[in-house]
Amino acid sequence: MSDLHSRMQPRVRELTAAVIARCAAEVPFYRELPPETLHGEVTQSVSAVLTILLRTLGRPGAMGQADLTRIIEWSARRAEDRLPLEAAVTAYLIGAEVWWQALTEVAAPDELAAAGRGMLDCLRTAMPAVALAHQQAQEDIRSEDKRVRRALISALLSGHPYESLAEAAGVEVGQAHEVLLLDLGQPAPPVRLVQSALDAHTGTLVLMDHVDGVALLPGGCALDSLAGRLAKAVGRPVLAAAASAAAPAAIPEAAAEAREVLALVRRLARPPGLYRLDDVLLEHQLARPGAGLVRLAAKLAPLDGHPHLLETLRAFVHRGHNRRQTALDLHIHRNTLDYRLQRVSLLTGLDLAAPEQARLLAAAVTARDLARP
Repeated sequence: MSDLHSRMQPRVRELTAAVIARCAAEVPFYRELPPETLHGEVTQSVSAVLTILLRTLGRPGAMGQADLTRIIEWSARRAEDRLPLEAAVTAYLIGAEVWWQALTEVAAPDELAAAGRGMLDCLRTAMPAVALAHQQAQEDIRSEDKRVRRALISALLSGHPYESLAEAAGVEVGQAHEVLLLDLGQPAPPVRLVQSALDAHTGTLVLMDHVDGVALLPGGCALDSLAGRLAKAVGRPVLAAAASAAAPAAIPEAAAEAREVLALVRRLARPPGLYRLDDVLLEHQLARPGAGLVRLAAKLAPLDGHPHLLETLRAFVHRGHNRRQTALDLHIHRNTLDYRLQRVSLLTGLDLAAPEQARLLAAAVTARDLARP
């Protein structure tokens, strides 16, 4: 045992307390730990690391495999407690600084070089192991978090008990939710990109099943601009449907409604955007199968041989009978539009100038679109 070792050994407890005090003062994670943890497990870990440093005095390369295993175990344990890697690195550097300051106070000048080499050798060995242990532990935590969140959203969507899963996931499940169904196209955009956009829009972690494209947003969340924001984030148009659930028990019903709406707007080839049931209420009712739907679609059978007339009628209906905008959409003159609409009335026997017959033609367009494969 070197003289320097003998001089430093009595100071291990004092130096441990100094490292703990600085960690609590300078690193938020340690400051927020319960006192029994900080002065229990954490203090024991710091003391053990300083004891390893103590053994290196005058003995370069004294850190053995057993020491490294212990350091990895401590690091993994702290990572499981959600210690950020940067906080762990800061704690080691604080410990090295406190240790070196004490060395300068008791070591002779000719002893400092060897002591410094021993300390740096320990850091060079320990720090990569600490980083690897943290990375592996945090990957395990993220995987487990994802698994629990998937189980939580599955329970909410199926109406099963969710309270214990919410507690395990650290997620507060409020009363009201917006159930959101997304059609993001193919190939699917990166999961992290979609998740980040939803989290940023709501200001909180959004529960989402990325396989089925369903997300649970907080109740009262503004959705008007969401489809546009998502489209910018993923770089493509987004089709979405939403339904409100006043309580967790209503989430399965809201999800079923949103799925029906999304399926409907897909069948109707509606433009990208976010739709609710109220946006397609008439179409939703017309979509009920039956003889009436077939007969309604048959009103347009006389136009089967005139695809340009059917296209014109569909555009006219979708534009709310706005002739100017319909002509612009179709890139035709207003006179051409009027001629085509007259032909539609002549062939179908339904006058677009008569409100009741115009409504019937509009419903027939929807029925025809719904009948498409």
